[in-house]
Amino acid sequence: MSRKQKRKLTSKEKAEKKRRKRKYMTVFMNGKQKRVKRPETIDGMPVDEFILNNADPIWLHQHGMWEYLDSKYCFGGPESHTEIEPRQRPKGEQKSCPPTDGEIPF
Repeated sequence: MSRKQKRKLTSKEKAEKKRRKRKYMTVFMNGKQKRVKRPETIDGMPVDEFILNNADPIWLHQHGMWEYLDSKYCFGGPESHTEIEPRQRPKGEQKSCPPTDGEIPF
Protein backbone atom coordinates (compact mmCIF):
# COMPACT_ATOMS: atom_id res chain seq x y z
CA MET A 1 0.00 0.00 0.00
CA SER A 2 1.29 3.40 -0.85
CA ARG A 3 0.34 6.27 1.37
CA LYS A 4 -0.16 9.78 0.19
CA GLN A 5 2.45 12.10 1.66
CA LYS A 6 1.19 14.83 3.94
CA ARG A 7 1.73 18.22 2.36
CA LYS A 8 3.59 20.95 4.20
CA LEU A 9 1.80 24.10 5.29
CA THR A 10 2.64 27.32 3.53
CA SER A 11 4.00 30.22 5.56
CA LYS A 12 0.61 31.95 5.37
CA GLU A 13 -1.15 28.82 6.70
CA LYS A 14 1.43 28.47 9.48
CA ALA A 15 0.90 32.10 10.53
CA GLU A 16 -2.89 31.59 10.58
CA LYS A 17 -2.52 28.40 12.66
CA LYS A 18 -0.27 30.23 15.15
CA ARG A 19 -2.76 33.12 15.41
CA ARG A 20 -5.65 30.70 16.01
CA LYS A 21 -3.72 28.88 18.75
CA ARG A 22 -3.02 32.21 20.49
CA LYS A 23 -6.63 33.41 20.25
CA TYR A 24 -8.55 30.17 20.90
CA MET A 25 -8.19 27.05 23.02
CA THR A 26 -9.75 23.65 22.57
CA VAL A 27 -11.99 22.27 25.32
CA PHE A 28 -14.31 19.29 25.61
CA MET A 29 -18.04 20.00 25.95
CA ASN A 30 -20.54 17.15 26.02
CA GLY A 31 -17.87 14.75 24.77
CA LYS A 32 -16.97 16.89 21.76
CA GLN A 33 -14.07 19.20 21.12
CA LYS A 34 -15.00 22.86 20.87
CA ARG A 35 -12.87 25.89 20.16
CA VAL A 36 -13.46 28.75 22.60
CA LYS A 37 -11.75 32.12 23.02
CA ARG A 38 -8.94 32.20 25.55
CA PRO A 39 -9.50 34.41 28.60
CA GLU A 40 -7.70 37.75 28.39
CA THR A 41 -4.42 37.96 30.29
CA ILE A 42 -1.89 40.64 31.21
CA ASP A 43 1.65 39.36 31.69
CA GLY A 44 0.23 35.82 31.92
CA MET A 45 -2.24 36.70 34.71
CA PRO A 46 -6.01 36.93 34.34
CA VAL A 47 -7.11 40.57 34.07
CA ASP A 48 -9.06 40.56 37.38
CA GLU A 49 -6.11 39.14 39.33
CA PHE A 50 -3.73 41.67 37.74
CA ILE A 51 -6.03 44.55 38.72
CA LEU A 52 -6.31 43.31 42.33
CA ASN A 53 -2.53 43.00 42.64
CA ASN A 54 -1.61 46.32 41.03
CA ALA A 55 -4.48 48.81 41.44
CA ASP A 56 -4.35 51.54 44.03
CA PRO A 57 -7.41 52.45 46.11
CA ILE A 58 -8.13 55.61 44.13
CA TRP A 59 -8.30 53.67 40.84
CA LEU A 60 -10.53 51.01 42.43
CA HIS A 61 -12.86 53.72 43.74
CA GLN A 62 -12.99 55.56 40.40
CA HIS A 63 -13.98 52.35 38.61
CA GLY A 64 -16.62 51.32 41.16
CA MET A 65 -14.75 48.31 42.56
CA TRP A 66 -15.50 49.09 46.21
CA GLU A 67 -15.75 45.43 47.18
CA TYR A 68 -11.99 45.13 46.64
CA LEU A 69 -11.11 48.05 48.91
CA ASP A 70 -9.78 46.88 52.27
CA SER A 71 -10.16 48.73 55.51
CA LYS A 72 -6.37 49.32 55.42
CA TYR A 73 -6.98 51.84 52.63
CA CYS A 74 -9.47 53.91 54.62
CA PHE A 75 -7.60 56.96 55.90
CA GLY A 76 -4.62 55.30 57.55
CA GLY A 77 -5.95 51.86 58.40
CA PRO A 78 -8.24 50.38 61.01
CA GLU A 79 -5.90 51.09 63.93
CA SER A 80 -6.04 54.85 63.30
CA HIS A 81 -9.79 54.86 62.59
CA THR A 82 -11.91 56.10 65.48
CA GLU A 83 -15.68 56.29 65.50
CA ILE A 84 -17.23 59.70 65.95
CA GLU A 85 -20.75 59.92 67.25
CA PRO A 86 -23.19 61.39 64.69
CA ARG A 87 -23.86 64.53 66.77
CA GLN A 88 -20.09 65.24 67.02
CA ARG A 89 -19.43 64.70 63.32
CA PRO A 90 -19.07 67.96 61.36
CA LYS A 91 -22.04 68.86 59.19
CA GLY A 92 -22.08 66.98 55.85
CA GLU A 93 -19.21 64.62 56.77
CA GLN A 94 -19.82 60.86 56.69
CA LYS A 95 -17.99 57.88 58.15
CA SER A 96 -14.59 57.39 56.54
CA CYS A 97 -14.72 53.58 56.19
CA PRO A 98 -17.42 51.13 55.15
CA PRO A 99 -18.15 48.35 57.67
CA THR A 100 -15.70 45.48 57.22
CA ASP A 101 -17.29 42.73 59.29
CA GLY A 102 -19.93 41.88 56.68
CA GLU A 103 -22.82 43.75 58.31
CA ILE A 104 -25.23 45.82 56.24
CA PRO A 105 -24.52 49.53 56.82
CA PHE A 106 -28.18 50.63 57.03
